[in-house]
Amino acid sequence: MKALLYLNKYLVKYKWYLIWGTLFTIISNLFGIYPAQLVRYALDLVRETLDIYYLYAGTSLQESIYSMFAFSILLYGLLILALALLKGFFLFLVRQTLIVMSRHIEYDLKNEIYDHYQTLPLSFYRKHNTGDLMARISEDVSKVRMYVGPSLMYGMNLIVLFALVISYMASINMRLTFFVLLPLPVLSIGIYLVENIVIRRSEEIQRSLSRMSTFVQEAFSGIRVLKSFVQEKNSTEKFEHETNEYRAKSLRLTLVDALWQPMTVLLIGLSNVLVIYVGGQEVISGRLTPGNITEFILYVNMLTWPVMALGWTMSQTQRAAASQQRINEFLEVKTEIVSTKHLNRDIQGKITFEHVRFTYPDSGIVALKDFSMNVRAGESVAILGTTGSGKSTIANLLTRMYDPTSGTIRIDDVPVEEYGLPTLRGQIGYVPQDVFLFSDSISNNVRFGLPEMSQERVDQAVRDADLYQNIVDFPEGFETRIGERGITLSGGQKQRLSIARAIARNPKILILDDCLSAVDTNTENIILNNLKRIMADRTSVIISHRVSSAKLADQIIVLDDGNIIETGTHDELMARNGTYRELYDKQLQAEEV
Repeated sequence: MKALLYLNKYLVKYKWYLIWGTLFTIISNLFGIYPAQLVRYALDLVRETLDIYYLYAGTSLQESIYSMFAFSILLYGLLILALALLKGFFLFLVRQTLIVMSRHIEYDLKNEIYDHYQTLPLSFYRKHNTGDLMARISEDVSKVRMYVGPSLMYGMNLIVLFALVISYMASINMRLTFFVLLPLPVLSIGIYLVENIVIRRSEEIQRSLSRMSTFVQEAFSGIRVLKSFVQEKNSTEKFEHETNEYRAKSLRLTLVDALWQPMTVLLIGLSNVLVIYVGGQEVISGRLTPGNITEFILYVNMLTWPVMALGWTMSQTQRAAASQQRINEFLEVKTEIVSTKHLNRDIQGKITFEHVRFTYPDSGIVALKDFSMNVRAGESVAILGTTGSGKSTIANLLTRMYDPTSGTIRIDDVPVEEYGLPTLRGQIGYVPQDVFLFSDSISNNVRFGLPEMSQERVDQAVRDADLYQNIVDFPEGFETRIGERGITLSGGQKQRLSIARAIARNPKILILDDCLSAVDTNTENIILNNLKRIMADRTSVIISHRVSSAKLADQIIVLDDGNIIETGTHDELMARNGTYRELYDKQLQAEEV
């Protein structure tokens, strides 16, 4: 239950909903208790009136007595109806306060989790799968809402009703009250035993649900690969395995609930039997009236639903505790990628790497070993190397997706740690190796980094990326929706759209991370020629395994296994007849073939 203490700040925030909800709960229960008293008065009136009615049999007073009796019973009936309507009205207000409060808390908690997700570094996302992240912000938050909403409402109703009913029953007859409440300790022990089973099985269900969500998300994201390898049947079998496991765990939890409900009804029924038996003895002894017995039975029935709901409430509370614990695990994760001085200023674009070493924290792979680089503002540098040489790591370090294990990275002679993250990243245009596009229009994808961007600027960025003609040929032009992850576009079109998105925001530093790998040589030459003008006034970092992409650069760095093995201009490296010349000749021969 300690995990749920985290929600106290929200209960304080919406304290007036809670206060009014508590008040309305008390009032509604008062209107629920009074009808039982009216029933007692009515039954006692019937018993007393019948004696008098038969006493005056055959006289004119008998008809008058009957009229008064009928009027009194009608009055009691109308009063009971009025109190029932008032109770219903205040129950409506209870739901309009406590349940509405739970919806507000659900909204705030989801936004808090989502905002926190966005502050976490890439290392966090490398350790956790998407399905698990989605389950915590959807399923787990929904379970928590059941605690701050229905569970809190029913629990509060139970406490208020017990306080009112038991105190009133005790004022009438303490002995009968004792026997009526005798089954409750057994109920409490049952709750204590059941709740431990419920929380354990609820955690198992949540873990199973996370695995199932992850599997479905991966299957649908990779549906083209799944279909091309004709693995639909295999995928279905794996999904059935996950759902069978989820079903088995859910049925185990349902078994506990199924055993708990009949036991609760049995204990409530035992209370009714005790009321009739012990109450009958009290009536015989003259300490109670038959109306009191009926009143007590009504009280027991009033307690039936809250007591039955107690097991459900405890179950939901335990599930919420398990879910909130999972949520807290992520909320307690703090990013180390923070600004030390929160500098907010324009950058010119000078880049300096000084003896940088980087090891990926999740895998332990050493990506860079003593890497140094100095690029003046407005210059361009090409970083070449084979797969796994550490090229993309440089882009991740420059955008502060990670911090170096050792060494220093400076921009304009200022350590990158001193810049505010929005300031730094807002002035960098990044074209990732793995293109990601959003399920939106082409126009909105281009202006993603600057939503208020004019359409003229969007058009120019698309022209520079050599994508304009493709777009105007689409039936809906720039308003064409490209589908999830850009599925409606070809690989080359997606890469060019990603380039347009980066250059449209007019960044001071442009990073092209192997972004021309999916385009043909002719398209590459067109884009490179357009990039000459684009890169003229900004610092550019071209990361590629193609030598042709490096021709535009003022300096070229060749990486191998995280080490710099060659550096210089194109002509200088060609003259050395080293690794760069070897790469150039091999790729030239491949293009000729």
